[in-house]
Amino acid sequence: MIQELGIKEEVYSLIEDCEKECLPVFQTIDKMCELNSMRVLHAFQKNEITESCFYETTGYGYNDLGRDKIEKVFKDIFHCEDALVRNQFISGSHALNVCFFALLRPEDLLLSISGKPYDTLDEVIGIKENPSSLKSFGVKYDQIDLVNDDFDYEAIRDYLYNHKVKVIEIQRSKGYSTRKSISIEKLEKVISLIKSIDSNIIIMVDNCYCEFVSSKEPVEVGADIMVGSLIKNLGGGIASNGAYIAGRHDLIELCGERLTLPGEGREVGPSLGANKQILQGLYFAPSVVASALKTAVLTSKVLEQLGYQVEPRFDEERADIVQNIVFGNQEDLIEFTRGIQEGSAIDSNALVEPSDMPGYQDKIIMASGSFTQGSSIELSCDGPLREPYIAYMQGSLTYPYGKIGLMKALQRLK
Repeated sequence: MIQELGIKEEVYSLIEDCEKECLPVFQTIDKMCELNSMRVLHAFQKNEITESCFYETTGYGYNDLGRDKIEKVFKDIFHCEDALVRNQFISGSHALNVCFFALLRPEDLLLSISGKPYDTLDEVIGIKENPSSLKSFGVKYDQIDLVNDDFDYEAIRDYLYNHKVKVIEIQRSKGYSTRKSISIEKLEKVISLIKSIDSNIIIMVDNCYCEFVSSKEPVEVGADIMVGSLIKNLGGGIASNGAYIAGRHDLIELCGERLTLPGEGREVGPSLGANKQILQGLYFAPSVVASALKTAVLTSKVLEQLGYQVEPRFDEERADIVQNIVFGNQEDLIEFTRGIQEGSAIDSNALVEPSDMPGYQDKIIMASGSFTQGSSIELSCDGPLREPYIAYMQGSLTYPYGKIGLMKALQRLK
C-alpha cells in the first residue's frame, strides 16, 4: 500500500524506527487525552445535553436552547464564570478583535508581555496603520519582549509600577516567531506577579492552539479572560467556523455586546444549524488534539534525525500543537509544505505556491488540504518566506493520517 501512495521503503523505515522512540511520549499524551475527555463528558452530562440542543434558530436567534447550553458546557470545562461561543465569530483573530474593543476605551493602555502579537493583529492594534485600529480610537499600546523564552519579570514589574495598564495581552502560542510557546506554569507565575501589583488589570490570554494540551487552562490559573478558535483545537475538525471567549462574567457580557449590539448582546445570534457541529467537535476534541500532538512529536523526532533544527524537541513538554522546523533555506520550506499538501485528503493534487495573504507582511507558503477552509487542527503546514525559513506544522484529525502526511512530506523533501 505504501507503494501505491508513492512512498519509498526507506522513508517508511525511517518513520517506523523514529516512532518506536516516541512511544513513551505517546503514553503521556494518551493520559492527558483521557483526563480532558472526562472534563468534556462531565460538562455534557451536567448540563443535560439532549437532541433538542441540535435544533437550529434563524433570524435574531432568540431563545436558542442549544447555543445557550453550549456556553454553559464551555464554562464548566474551563472552570470559569461564563463563556461566549458563537458561529458569528469568523476566526480566532476576530474574537480577539471583539475582546480588545469590548475591554478598551480611548486613552486606555494595552500591554503585550509576550512580544509582538500574531501578524493578523498588526492592523487591529495599530502597529500597522489602519483607520479602524485601536490606535485610531485613542487606545495606547506597548509591549515587553520575552527573555530566553520566558517573561521578563523585572521589566514587567517596573513597567506596572510606572504605568496604569488597563489590559495585559498574552499570546501563548509562538505565532510566526522563533520563541517557545508559553507553558501553563509560566503563565501562572506571571499572572501571580501582575495581580500582586495591580489586581484591577485585566489579563487576556490568546489561547489558540493550546486547548487540551495541558491539564489546566489560563482562566484556571488566574487569567481574567481567554480566547480561542473553533477551527483549531476545540472544534475537533467538525465545527465549520466560530470561536469562543471565556472568563469573568462581566467581561463576557461586554464581549457579547461588542459582538452584536449594546442592549441585546448575547440574547441574539442564530445558531443556523451549527450547534450539533460545535458540540460534536468539542466531544472529539481531546482525541483529535492527542492525534495532533503525536503527529508533532513524530515530526520533531524525524526531522531532527535528518539534521534540521526543531522546536520543541520530540520529548520536551509542549504548550500547544505547533511544531517548528527550521529549514534555513527557501527551497526546503517550500518542498516540505508541498509534501504536506500532497499527503492531504482534499486538494492533494494542488501545487501550493507562496503568495500574499491578508494580514501578513511576507509571502506565505501554506498547505491545508482540509475539509474546513483554514482549519489548522487538520494537518496543515505554513510559514512566511523570510529567514530563517521556518515551517509551522500543526494538526491531524487522526495520528495515522498525520504519519502518512509526514511520509509524503519527507518524500518530497528528500
